[in-house]
Amino acid sequence: MKATDKQVGGSHYKDMPIQPVQYIHANGLSFLEGNVVKYITRHKSKNGRADVEKALHYCQLILELVYGEAPEPVVITVPEPPKRKRGRPPGSKNKPRRKSAK
Repeated sequence: MKATDKQVGGSHYKDMPIQPVQYIHANGLSFLEGNVVKYITRHKSKNGRADVEKALHYCQLILELVYGEAPEPVVITVPEPPKRKRGRPPGSKNKPRRKSAK
């Protein structure tokens, strides 16, 4: 059995038409470039956002170590969920409280 026919620790690469290792090797990519390919290729099937952040980190390392640029940090913002209206919680069967007259 060829090493490219098996995968240790999951199947997130093995089931792909072109495995990242094959693409990386065929194109002579560096360690840093290969990690960008690896993490961006698997993010949907393995670690989601964390893998995208790792790919961005390797892109920043390339800018810094290869091009001598100190990259500006990449900020990923996630919108906050909508604020709940005051009053009874959804699905509550309790009657709303009345304000007492003073």
